[in-house]
Amino acid sequence: MQLASLQRLNAARRKRIAAVLLADLDSHGERIVLEGDPLEGPSADLIEDAFRSGRSMAFDSIEGRGFLNVYLPAPRIAIIGAVHISQYLTPMAGLAGFDVRIIDPRTAFATIERFPGVPLSTDWPSDAFLVDPLDRYTAVVALTHDPKIDDPPLVEALRTGCFYIGALGSRKTHAARIDRLASEGFTPDALSAIHAPVGLDIGASNPAEIAVAILGEVIQALRSRPLSLSGDGAP
Repeated sequence: MQLASLQRLNAARRKRIAAVLLADLDSHGERIVLEGDPLEGPSADLIEDAFRSGRSMAFDSIEGRGFLNVYLPAPRIAIIGAVHISQYLTPMAGLAGFDVRIIDPRTAFATIERFPGVPLSTDWPSDAFLVDPLDRYTAVVALTHDPKIDDPPLVEALRTGCFYIGALGSRKTHAARIDRLASEGFTPDALSAIHAPVGLDIGASNPAEIAVAILGEVIQALRSRPLSLSGDGAP
């Protein structure tokens, strides 16, 4: 790998921007493609697939031979609410490769006894995000059922463009939530990004099953997400 390529990859990693190293075995050339860069030419589809799947690959076609090494930021889940569902969702998500943190200002719920070894914040979500901001590789799952706690992180997630935004609650609860968030200036199209009721429709009936449904929907969103239309700045 050329020094210039390594420097760009390191800069992208610091900014949590996905990057692909495209190496041409015939010309011995290489280039870095950042998520959001215009994609064109015979490798465009392969690069797009690599950004979504996270899989590196070799290619051999009439246009040339080479390989793609993909470097994705570690996907994260910010769970709002130290509730029973969170106790199941946290270890499942960790096994699936997500970095997970719990945010809940209710100190009676957010305890190390209930969430051993899990990063916990008892700050209000808005304050927690000042320390560790959201980004497009973070999923936000709001589970408290308390608008004072759930609404601000949903607003922040919408403004950030998080790849997944989900909120617990019935359709009636969500309709009231949509009315509240619309007052923040979001359009109906923007608010449609919120998955509610949260999780895939698998008939889940207990906290563990709801956690499975949520994680499945988060993974689905990560692997099918639209790529950003413009980069966050070329490192």
